[in-house]
Amino acid sequence: MSPDTLGRLLADLDDIPTITDARIVRRRSRDFFWYSPILNELLSDKSADILVSPRNEAEIIRIAAACARHRVPLTVRAGGTGNYGQAVPLRGGVLLDITALDRIEWVRPGAIRVAAGAKLNVIDAELAPHGFELRMHPSTKRTATIGGFVAGGSGGIGSVTYGGLREPGNILAARVVTIEEEPRVIELRGDAAQKINRAYGTTGIITALEMPLAPAWTWIDIVVAFDDFAEAAAFGQEAALADGVVKKLISAVAAPLPTYFGALRPHCPDGKSIVMAMVAEPSLESFKALLNGRGSITLETPTDDGPGQVPLYEYSWNHTTLQVLKADRSVTYLQSLYPPDRLLEKVAEIRQLFPDEVLPHLEFIRFGGRVTCSGLPVVRYRDPERLNEIIRMHEARGVSIANPHVFTIEDGSRYKRADADQFGFKREVDPLGLLNPGKMRSFVPDGA
Repeated sequence: MSPDTLGRLLADLDDIPTITDARIVRRRSRDFFWYSPILNELLSDKSADILVSPRNEAEIIRIAAACARHRVPLTVRAGGTGNYGQAVPLRGGVLLDITALDRIEWVRPGAIRVAAGAKLNVIDAELAPHGFELRMHPSTKRTATIGGFVAGGSGGIGSVTYGGLREPGNILAARVVTIEEEPRVIELRGDAAQKINRAYGTTGIITALEMPLAPAWTWIDIVVAFDDFAEAAAFGQEAALADGVVKKLISAVAAPLPTYFGALRPHCPDGKSIVMAMVAEPSLESFKALLNGRGSITLETPTDDGPGQVPLYEYSWNHTTLQVLKADRSVTYLQSLYPPDRLLEKVAEIRQLFPDEVLPHLEFIRFGGRVTCSGLPVVRYRDPERLNEIIRMHEARGVSIANPHVFTIEDGSRYKRADADQFGFKREVDPLGLLNPGKMRSFVPDGA
């Protein structure tokens, strides 16, 4: 952004809080893209020019109008917990911090309407007296926001029961602001709300969401140790298929990954693979009956994600990779989807193919109504060529890969991409191509 453009933009923004200190703006322009050595090389020098922090939707409309008027790119940022550079501005401009928009508009039996900047842990705390909680959340629940989760995520803890955000009914409605010289506010309901799911903020500025809720249980964190990873995976599948057992998390993690698990390490015996589970207290007896003496329960405690605590879910999903990266920055990860009809067969095949190079980590989920698992294996990284070869070898064997080493929607989404017409909707809400430019590779702005 030229000094003249910046000056005109600041004049239009008037009293809206802004930061132009390059060090602060650069720091806030980052997310967890460094999980990927490839993205780290591509994105580490990218930064916005100015950080703008609106306090309400009216200020967002003013910012959107000013950016359109002066042709300034705008990238929305919330908690910054994404792993693919979703919130990293590729072409400078405005970094829009929406975390001040955190008001809960209403709570009804089974549903909530909330501003996009509200933190997930705060939402659940507010819902607790009503006997409800969010259906799912990422492993970054304590720092992530609802808007960032919907715009950049796909599922997480809870997906073993409810599937991912892409499943019908898991997003009820979204309110978005367009980026035009006269911005519009659009309400998307039902399937139309999928237009903003996992679109990295390229299809409108989300200001509010309506989300479905689940009954709030007392959840019990459980770790079960197994001699063999195949046994752990088989039990994980059994537990995931047991519809009568109320659960929120079923993760299978191969040795030696649990040895990196910090505070959980005392519950992870050397050489053992583990299953981590979150089970509703009334289902605990049924869960143990299903286990039927297999493995050894090393941890059984109520979930506590209060200050100073490390809940079990912070060792699952992408936090599994993070626990290893804390000690060994030479590794990276992949995201895979196993075919439900040959799940254990394919898990064993991939395990045999890469015995020491790709260390298995499975998250059991529902996908399209069927139980399967998403793999988030830890990969001993060599170079981009070998990583791409590993991806090709997975896909040649019927295991889909959603590549976490790219920053565009088209290249990274694969099996998680929403069916909604995100491309067409972007042309409607962002005709100038100013929203997070470069992340929707196939989009060409009007007049370009």
